Amino acid sequence: MANKLKPNPIVGCMRWGVWGENFTTKQFEQIIDQCLSIGLNVFDHADIYGHYTTEADFGNALKGNTSLRDKIQIITKCGINMLTPNRPDHQIKSYDTSASHIIKSVEQSLQNFHTDYIDTLLIHRPDILMDVEEIANTITTLKQSGKVKSFGVSNFTTGQVGLLNKYITVEHHQVEISVTQLNSFDNGVLDQCQLNNIQSQSWSPMGNGLLTEKNEKHSRILATATALSSNYNCSINQILLAFLYAHPSNIVPVIGTTKFERIIEAKQAKEIVLKKEDFYKLWSASIGNEVA
Repeated sequence: MANKLKPNPIVGCMRWGVWGENFTTKQFEQIIDQCLSIGLNVFDHADIYGHYTTEADFGNALKGNTSLRDKIQIITKCGINMLTPNRPDHQIKSYDTSASHIIKSVEQSLQNFHTDYIDTLLIHRPDILMDVEEIANTITTLKQSGKVKSFGVSNFTTGQVGLLNKYITVEHHQVEISVTQLNSFDNGVLDQCQLNNIQSQSWSPMGNGLLTEKNEKHSRILATATALSSNYNCSINQILLAFLYAHPSNIVPVIGTTKFERIIEAKQAKEIVLKKEDFYKLWSASIGNEVA
């Protein structure tokens, strides 16, 4: 495969707040500093994380520290209306990509992070009723004001990305990609990313439920990954990330762990050059048979 410089992983913050470790402000500060110490400076959020609380929890670590804000990049997402006591006006879980909702979400995120700009804004899920021209005009206005630096989507189909890309440049696409979720490899998502110079980002990059849910598929994958980890003298998790790094679209994994030692491990995975046959060993373990 082409010898490209592999990207650093993105640090996912979904489990840093009440949906996971419930870090104190001091703990947020500590893990941010630790990530920066190893060259990881991109942090992934969404407005809904922690039932709309994790952005503000992270932001408390940035409050009054402009030098720290200048060292990091913040990704956040909007477009989901979640049922939660923190949003009593929501009657049902739904999607909203109207201009008013996007602007309101961005303004709230800016307040939460104690900043005047978001590095990357993603539409979290495709809204069935989305007006792509309205989205494009809204994002353009936010970019012109300096409140949003770059724009992308999450969990979109290739058709939806293509439609939106007609009116505004889509710069990032975050979607589930892993050895347990192979769809993006052959449904056109990664082809489109390469064709249109869209950064592909993978959530749950090591396989959602792979280590916690026992089934035949997971057993096959883990057996193969275990054998390969011995051959490459690395951990199973690093093999699972190397599987993504092997693809020429330069997939950027979003690492959801709350443990700094595993974040270090994830960064080191980009140094592993997986042989093509070893990539296909994992692929075959996932699909349950050899390729056609």
